[in-house]
Amino acid sequence: MAKEKKNVTNAMRLLQAAKVKFETVEYEADEVGDHFGEAIAELTGIPPEKSFKTLVARGDKTGIMVSCIPVKEEVDLKKLAKVSGNKKVEMIHVKELLALTGYIRGGVSPVGMKKKYPTYIHESALTFDTIAISGGKCGCTLILSPQDVQRVTECEFTNIIKGEE
Repeated sequence: MAKEKKNVTNAMRLLQAAKVKFETVEYEADEVGDHFGEAIAELTGIPPEKSFKTLVARGDKTGIMVSCIPVKEEVDLKKLAKVSGNKKVEMIHVKELLALTGYIRGGVSPVGMKKKYPTYIHESALTFDTIAISGGKCGCTLILSPQDVQRVTECEFTNIIKGEE
């Protein structure tokens, strides 16, 4: 009988090439509803404050950018605009995701996108030894250190969520 072959995503390939240690946590993607991030945190047992969702936006001056925030939080587009050097930032339409990132909704990872976009991760990530990010497909989460995420994405840690000063 053939062994079940694990799918390796672009994110995993890039992390392996960079010799970054990571763990994968798989879950049943069919059980995920509208609030992907929160549902995934619950399915995987990873605390929501350590589970980061990846959002893709477009700035009026700099173009496409990526932000990662805890799953229960909401990105503050004004703060994101300020840290990225834009006057205005808006979320991209879900139809654009695959063409821009190589990933589909629910599987967007800040690691291994088609192009290296400016990436901003909420500073709370630095309070944890490891965080959870999308593995690059629905049904897969990666656990790794925020410093390793920074090493491969060249991200900036900053305050980009609503409700914080």
